[in-house]
Amino acid sequence: MDSKELTHVNRRLTDEERARHAKIREAAIQDFPPKVHVQQPPSPSSIPARIREAREARRLTWYALAELAGLSDQAAIRDIEQGKDVKVSDLQRVAAALGLQLELVEQVA
Repeated sequence: MDSKELTHVNRRLTDEERARHAKIREAAIQDFPPKVHVQQPPSPSSIPARIREAREARRLTWYALAELAGLSDQAAIRDIEQGKDVKVSDLQRVAAALGLQLELVEQVA
């Protein structure tokens, strides 16, 4: 295939083209409505919620926090915040990087 350089030509749309584009946009919006931005409800004061609050307060991304905690993968941060099973050592490293401390407390029955 011959490699030709394409040039972009700017021109005004005709009224017919403008109407056709508007119709296409409307159909696309009906098929795929835009997401309504819903603010997340406040999380209960659990470990995942506290980790996320501390990370967001410091304006860190998952990646930045993983680097700060010395973890090789940002997925560990995601898993912690989603309440999935993670290594306690990873959780301790993340908490320490955020200036938090994990402690065990007795469960009251």
